[in-house]
Amino acid sequence: MATKGFVISRLPGFNPIAGLVFVGLYLPIIILVVYSFNAGRSVAGWEGFSLHWYTVAWENDAVKAATVRSLYLAASAAVISTFLATLAALGTTRRKAFGGQTFIYVMINQPLMVPEVVSAVALLIFFAMIKQATGYAGMGYLIAAHSAFCIPFAYLPIRARLEGMDMTLETAASDLYASNWQAFRFVTLPLLLPGIFAGMMLAFVTSLDDVVITVFVKSAGQDTLPTYMLGQIRRQVTAEINAISTVLLALTVLLLTLFVLLTRKKD
Repeated sequence: MATKGFVISRLPGFNPIAGLVFVGLYLPIIILVVYSFNAGRSVAGWEGFSLHWYTVAWENDAVKAATVRSLYLAASAAVISTFLATLAALGTTRRKAFGGQTFIYVMINQPLMVPEVVSAVALLIFFAMIKQATGYAGMGYLIAAHSAFCIPFAYLPIRARLEGMDMTLETAASDLYASNWQAFRFVTLPLLLPGIFAGMMLAFVTSLDDVVITVFVKSAGQDTLPTYMLGQIRRQVTAEINAISTVLLALTVLLLTLFVLLTRKKD
C-alpha cells in the first residue's frame, strides 16, 4: 500500500495563513496604486478619480532631473557590474575546482550578507578620503558604489546560467581547432547572453531603487528619484509621491517579468 507524501498545503490553517501573508504583502501596494489616482491632496482620503498627480509629477523639473540621474546611474552601474560579474562567473565556473574557491564566492556575494548600512558607512569613509585628496565630488562615486553593490545581483543568474550549460559544446569547438577566444565568442557567449541580460536587469532594478547607499555617498545636488521622494516625505506627503511610486513599481514589474522570461528553463 503506497503512502501519501507530505504536502504542506494540507496542514491545518495553511490556506488562511497564506492568505494573510499575501494580503500583508500586496494590499499596501494596491492601496498605493489606487490612491495615486486620487484627485485630492490627501493620501488617506479618497476625493475622486484623477490623473492630476501624474501630470504634476511630469511637470516637476526636480522629478525630471532626479529621474534622468537615476536612470543614468542605474544603467551605468548595471553595465559595469554585469561586465565584472560575467568575468567573475567565468573564472569560478569554467575551470576545475581550486583552493580558495569558496572564499572567492563568499567575497563576491559579500554585499548580500553584510547589512547595507555597513557597506554605506564604509563607502562614505573611503570616498571621503578620496574627495579630500583629489577634490573631485562628481557622480563617479555613486556609480562606483552602486556597481560594487550590484555585482552579486548580476553574478548569481550568470553563474546559474553557466552551471546549466553543457561544456561538451565548448569541447567540440576546441576539437574543431577553435581557439579559446573563438570558442567563447561563437559558443559560450551566445548561450550565456540570456543570463547576462537577466543579471543586467536585476542589477538595474537594484540600483534604481537603492536609498541607503545613495544617501550616504551622494554629494549636494545628486538626488536620485528614491532620495528625492524620501526628502519630499519628510517635508509634506502628497499623492504625487504615490504617482511616482506607481511608475517605479510598473517599471520594476516589467523588468522582473523580462528577468523571469529570460531565466525560465525550456522543456
